[in-house]
Amino acid sequence: MSPEYGATCGIFPVDQETLRYLEFTGRPKAQVALVEAYAKEQGLFHVPDGPEPAYSDTLALDLGTVEPSLAGPRRPQDRVALSDVGRNFLQELPTLVKPTSSIAPPPDVRNHWEAEGGQPFGGGAAVAAVTAPPRRTHVDLKLEGVDCELRHGSVVIAAITSCTNTSNPSVMIAAGLLAKKAVEKGLQTKAWVKTSLAPMPALEELRFHLVGYGCTTCIGNSGPLPEPVSAAIAEGELVVCSVLSGNRNFEGRIQQEVRANYLTSPPLVVAFALAGRIDIDLHVDPLGTGADGKPVFLRDVWPSAKEVDDLVRKNIKSAMFTKSYADVFAGDERWNGLPVPAADLFAWEAASTYIRRAPYFDGMPPVPGPIADIRGARVLCHLGDSITTDHISPAGSIRKTSPAGGYLIAHGVEPKDFNSYGSRRGNHEVMVRGTFANVRLKNLLAPGTEGWFTRHLPDGEQMSIYDASLKYAAEHVPLLVLAGKEYGSGSSRDWAAKGPRLLGVRAVIAQSFERIHRSNLVGMGILPLQLAADESVEVLGLTGEEVYDLPRLADVLAPGFPRGKQLIVTATRAEGAKREFRVSVRIDTPQELEYYRHGGILEYVLRQLAARS
Repeated sequence: MSPEYGATCGIFPVDQETLRYLEFTGRPKAQVALVEAYAKEQGLFHVPDGPEPAYSDTLALDLGTVEPSLAGPRRPQDRVALSDVGRNFLQELPTLVKPTSSIAPPPDVRNHWEAEGGQPFGGGAAVAAVTAPPRRTHVDLKLEGVDCELRHGSVVIAAITSCTNTSNPSVMIAAGLLAKKAVEKGLQTKAWVKTSLAPMPALEELRFHLVGYGCTTCIGNSGPLPEPVSAAIAEGELVVCSVLSGNRNFEGRIQQEVRANYLTSPPLVVAFALAGRIDIDLHVDPLGTGADGKPVFLRDVWPSAKEVDDLVRKNIKSAMFTKSYADVFAGDERWNGLPVPAADLFAWEAASTYIRRAPYFDGMPPVPGPIADIRGARVLCHLGDSITTDHISPAGSIRKTSPAGGYLIAHGVEPKDFNSYGSRRGNHEVMVRGTFANVRLKNLLAPGTEGWFTRHLPDGEQMSIYDASLKYAAEHVPLLVLAGKEYGSGSSRDWAAKGPRLLGVRAVIAQSFERIHRSNLVGMGILPLQLAADESVEVLGLTGEEVYDLPRLADVLAPGFPRGKQLIVTATRAEGAKREFRVSVRIDTPQELEYYRHGGILEYVLRQLAARS
């Protein structure tokens, strides 16, 4: 997970607890002894009272300042204190609504709600002097024969996901203990909350059912919401929420109808499912009303560290891990019964909608040609700040109204069988149609829209980004992307570069790049160009409707060029006015220059292999 916080890798010292964990999870004694010996020999083994390692820099953290927190509503790096999550949601609410919505904040959310005869958002300290929408804020519906009210801030998905957190027995048992205590108090999860995972009966009773193995909610495989809930969200244009114990919550990734997504621990997932809403201060407001008619607070059901530790030591045994992983690579009869072709080359199936031969090498000459200028380019997408790789790369479920959905329907695939972009990543036809198709993408060339829309220029016709790319390709027009700061942060890596390449994008002009994505763009033959520190698209007065010329690329990218070499870009408006500005060419190493000269790393590697054969 290191790239999530900007590092290439994270190194943690090995200590006695590390060795205990290895033994506990069934590693062979010889492997544990090897880890211990190696770590001590390398000076990586931590002893509390031992010599202090020599660090280039150190940081101090007062553990007394650490408090429970979530991350959201859009990115895993956006930490929100548990006590402040209600206020955070209300502050973010105006930015989470649909761009065509008329939502605007009124003077005071408490007065607004009381004027409608309802309870204020969150109650307690979570709502002081925070604003909210002045129009319809809830929709009435009936679920399982019960009258319910869905509104902004309602939690509709609560998922204990099957990745990082669930490998930690302590937090899983904490979730189970919280569920057990909640059931004993007479609490139930709210009817509108879609829940998942069930490691113990108490969680089953709260509807945390085991729904699958592998990536689920984190990658958009949570499935559809109940139809009445989905209809209520659409009717009221409601900003509803998910809480999940995963590690990614980028826009459009979790569920396409859910606009606010918060990452938290498994026990807090259960707590928010009981509360049914995110706009709450769990330190102050009750989770619900118990069977005795009294309010039940989080402190009433939260398990102590000793309860969790006692249960782990009593019930979790090393043999469980040994047994579970003993035949993990064996496969069942279905896997072992798959027919295996005997040919040396892969047998491509022309009718397959899952795996197709990609066109990266079509028409590739044996040696690369000279670096060509980019002239007469148009902007395919004009984007703002913090465009993540999840905005760019196809991820999550496939909408039937999207270009990728249309392709699958045309090839005889019913929407119920669409599966996800992740499962179809071997089919470039699906993936290129899903590039820049995130349902939350806001392309400034198509104002008032979200998703896969742009305008073809110069005629201004609005169409899908994919269809526009085809039209530009037929016109032999190269394409650019304009963006703001932090372009390419996130975790959906390879297709965030492959997809734009297949759409015909030749360069990205941005204020700054996430470092791994910058490198990946070069690896796919796309030129990353960075604006000066004091400049932006807005400062330069660019609208994205100009024609762009990037001349003298061969001179700028000559072998041995210095890092940060600058290039002059000319943008020409429809009336003929020109604007020139300088950009830094973010090809940072001689090897990256080689990749770009070959058209990308794939072509470079293939030519290297061909030269050796």
